[in-house]
Amino acid sequence: MSALTDVREMVHEQYQYRELLYQMTKRDLLLRYKQSVMGFGWAIFMPVINTIVFTLVFQRAVQFNTGMPYPLFAFTGLLVWNFFASSLKFAVNSLTTNVSLVTKVYFPREIFPFSAVIVCFVDFAVASLVLIVMMFWYHIVPTWQLVWLPVVLAIHISFTLGVALMLAMGNLFYRDVKYLFEIVITIWMFATSVLYPVEGIGGRLGMVMRLNPMTPIVDAYRDVLVRGQFPFTPDLAAAAAVSFLTLGLAWFYFHRAEFQFAENI
Repeated sequence: MSALTDVREMVHEQYQYRELLYQMTKRDLLLRYKQSVMGFGWAIFMPVINTIVFTLVFQRAVQFNTGMPYPLFAFTGLLVWNFFASSLKFAVNSLTTNVSLVTKVYFPREIFPFSAVIVCFVDFAVASLVLIVMMFWYHIVPTWQLVWLPVVLAIHISFTLGVALMLAMGNLFYRDVKYLFEIVITIWMFATSVLYPVEGIGGRLGMVMRLNPMTPIVDAYRDVLVRGQFPFTPDLAAAAAVSFLTLGLAWFYFHRAEFQFAENI
């Protein structure tokens, strides 16, 4: 009964403080590009440059059977991955960089990592315009399978929010987390089907890579947007279960622990 009460309180507080979440997101978004000449152009510039670099490297070194032009394959993967990785990068320090607010004013502290994810989602939406242009360039027309995009997006965001909450809380109690995160996130990208399909990788390494929840999420975006295929596979169903469970547990324990934040910051 206590757990159910906590869940109701968590949801109610987010609704009650929705205006604060909006203002925090607006503040972070303005600070992100303050005194920046390119502004939102950076959200487009980085995945485009990375796509060009990786296309030149991988197409010369290895030939992948991606079922689509490799630049489109790579950009879609980088677009999805950058949203995930950038969200975690800003979320991991979201509590420790707002000491005065965390220690002196009461409001649901999950607003900080939530705001970090929303800001990165804006970048994700802006950079998606390049994907539309690339699809037009390669004469790829979306099919009715596009209706599944909101579901895939919900799975992606849920997993991102869950991991963001864990990292923000973990870094508050143990400052080593932010340094370990930099190492893990780099390895994690190459263990995901961002730049190459993992189906052709066998052995234990291939099995571990296929157990990675981000791989079916990235592939689901490609299925819906580019291949025009039904995205729901057993792997994506497992990733969805992991995503929603991760968000639920992370949010619950974050809420339970937030009263200890002030004394540990």
